[in-house]
Amino acid sequence: MVTPPPPLLRLHPHRILPRLRRFTPGRLLLRLHPKSLYATASTSQAAPTAPLQPPPHGPSLRRGRPTTGQPPEAPLSFSRTFDLAALRVPAAACASLERRLRGHLLNWPRVRNIARLPNDDGDGFLSPPKSPRSSSALPPTAVARREKLAREFNARGFVEFPILAKMSRPAGRTRRETKGRETGGKETKYEKDKVYVVEVLEQGGEDDEDEWKGLVGDEGFGKGAWRGEPTRLLLLDEGHAKRRVDELPEAVKVVLEHEAKHGGPFAYELVQCQITLFYNYWPMNEVLEALLPEGIIIPAGFETVGHIAHLNLRDEHLPYKTLIAQVVLDKNKPKIQTVVNKIDAIQNDYRTMQLEILAGHDSLVTTVIESGLRFRVDLATVYWNSRLSTERQRLVNSIFQNSDVVCDVFSGVGPIAISAAKKVKYVYANDLNPAAVEYLERNIVLNKLERKIEVFNMDARRFVNAMFSSQHVHPVTQVVMNLPKDAAEFLDVFRGILRNRQTGHIAMPKIHVYGFSKAEDPEYDFHERINLALCDNVPGVEMHRVRLVAPGKWMLCASFTLPESVASAKANYITC
Repeated sequence: MVTPPPPLLRLHPHRILPRLRRFTPGRLLLRLHPKSLYATASTSQAAPTAPLQPPPHGPSLRRGRPTTGQPPEAPLSFSRTFDLAALRVPAAACASLERRLRGHLLNWPRVRNIARLPNDDGDGFLSPPKSPRSSSALPPTAVARREKLAREFNARGFVEFPILAKMSRPAGRTRRETKGRETGGKETKYEKDKVYVVEVLEQGGEDDEDEWKGLVGDEGFGKGAWRGEPTRLLLLDEGHAKRRVDELPEAVKVVLEHEAKHGGPFAYELVQCQITLFYNYWPMNEVLEALLPEGIIIPAGFETVGHIAHLNLRDEHLPYKTLIAQVVLDKNKPKIQTVVNKIDAIQNDYRTMQLEILAGHDSLVTTVIESGLRFRVDLATVYWNSRLSTERQRLVNSIFQNSDVVCDVFSGVGPIAISAAKKVKYVYANDLNPAAVEYLERNIVLNKLERKIEVFNMDARRFVNAMFSSQHVHPVTQVVMNLPKDAAEFLDVFRGILRNRQTGHIAMPKIHVYGFSKAEDPEYDFHERINLALCDNVPGVEMHRVRLVAPGKWMLCASFTLPESVASAKANYITC
């Protein structure tokens, strides 16, 4: 008897294999075709990337029905309409039903599950006919009418008593809504600021009414069941859109049956509605994704300096910089009022940036509030970096002591000097930029710290020599050198800084110097640069990584106590 050959199975790389069965008689061999595999791989590389598919659920600009007849740059072109189903329920039972039906409601960001339409307060429905006894004449006097309205007070009380209306004015938003309705269709500021709107498309038919009667009882159903009674809409999940009553989940039916049995003679109605999400609803990244060409990286964030948004756009973003800036301005109002972009890197001694105003106000003067302190800043003439606020607080809260005397060599407008002055004994602040020194003095007065800070405007080496050679200053215990690009080069000023002091023992100051490093081991690289500047092997250097400035580029802070051998060396800072 001849044994049959083992079965062969051909694998195609573009298919998903089903579960393989093991054949008992013989072995299973897999035969691959490398030629077809290579052809498939090359074809997939040459094929264009498929467009992004919209998410199956939730709000998205790639889903819904857009508003037609609008230019692409108009805000209304971002409006999207979605079909929904909603439960019209009495307002009194709305809160309890929302808690119990939470998992079956819409639950979209920035959209309330409870919708309130203009006629939901009972004004749009006919009141039940009054009995002859109740339709008698109104109370004859104004006092009697006032007492009657006090017992049955509603919005109509404002019409009857203008003085009471003035005393109990509605909220500002309600006034804007009323003003918008009185303009007769003319677009107002409130209508421009709308985020979404809910509209009812149709009411339930006779068949739906019979189904709901069987569910909630034979008490009045539909519009006539709550004539004159306030109602609300509970927006159901979008998966329930265009469903009939019998197609709703059993959990929803059980909740409604329980409410009808134990909550009194309530009526419910399933209505079809639609929700329209306007331009103000969509987040910034989703709007930019719809506006920018496919394949361009969406700008993720920006630095905030007061009311100014500081962008660092790539070269591929520059053709669309005005569009990006307008979206950033729209999505961050009223906090952001100006959007700027850095044109070039910092290359001058004053550390000022060349900025281009893309949107908003033309002024670059702003006020920054940091840790309860106020700083006046002009980005056109001074330097400010909000991303270093955590590092500044680390110095003040964890390193500086109440008895310290701080020497800020590159103070700028004073973020470290003024923050430290709230805690330490005294601060000496210096900067080479005259504009920065002017704003530093303003900020000192603004924060009421004139008695604890002394300001200088000179070169860093002259300033350090003056602080350690003068007999009329407090002994410096902390030195901050926050100039990451060049601070390590100024460390040579400390070599022999105390060689001419005639006093007794002097406590060595602790130096905090900042710098950049692109090395694989940034701590070792920065430590070697410190040793080279001080012409000595400095022990006990504590390294702290401040932040990752760019891929592979770290900003570091090295803290060490100045060695006495370096401070009392005979050589000056020019030669070792």
